[in-house]
Amino acid sequence: MLCSRCHHFEAAPDGVLCTACATPAGFAAPPGAGTPAAGTPKVWLRSPVGLGWATVALLGVAAAVDLFAVAADYLRYDVTGDLAAGDSGAAVLDRADTSDVLTGLAAGAQLVVLLVCAVVFVIWLWRVRVNAEVFAPDGHRQARGWVIAGWIVPFVSLWYPRRIVLDVWDASSVGDRPRGHALVNVWWTLWLLTNVVGRFLANLAGEAETSQEIHDTTRQLLFADALDLAAALVAAAMVLRLTRMQDEKARRGPTAPAAV
Repeated sequence: MLCSRCHHFEAAPDGVLCTACATPAGFAAPPGAGTPAAGTPKVWLRSPVGLGWATVALLGVAAAVDLFAVAADYLRYDVTGDLAAGDSGAAVLDRADTSDVLTGLAAGAQLVVLLVCAVVFVIWLWRVRVNAEVFAPDGHRQARGWVIAGWIVPFVSLWYPRRIVLDVWDASSVGDRPRGHALVNVWWTLWLLTNVVGRFLANLAGEAETSQEIHDTTRQLLFADALDLAAALVAAAMVLRLTRMQDEKARRGPTAPAAV
């Protein structure tokens, strides 16, 4: 007889579970799959720890780049203030050239790191979503494909990713009650703000021409980069917490069904 939980290995004699399911051993011996709808492939637990740490590391790099951008913004803000005040000495012009180089490097680095982080983050989110389907097959409001599509489809991208993460969060919580959603909500709020505020301020900066206009918009860009820095740190904390939750829940092993 096949194991009643994973439906893959033979059940132990005089039992309904196979050896792997009956003996919790973390992700090395998955406790099995959920009960998917007809026609849906079975899902299996796979450790999110490696992907989780990779995502956290990349978010740390993003935070470091944002910190560099803040420093470059401050230098630009300072030197454009001098230029707006009429100081056009050689030392000020040298600082202005250095400022242009540093802000350009910061902008390029932010773009590259954002793209790499986005790819790895979505791969991690796919992994934890599949694991969450094992923990709670019926606890998800969106189909799995929205883990990717939810970020790129207009309008729904404003709330679908948050909803997906909340469903994964609830399914991965240990105990009868899901953990609070404060960390997820702060992460999503900062993500939306960095996108809306960042795009708006970037447009303003692109229209600035005089030293005074550049000086004023640089102050706003400094705020936007500081907001990016906070968003990266909170995202790293959220990824780390959710990864640990899944690891802890898996290592507790399968829960025996309640007696009827």
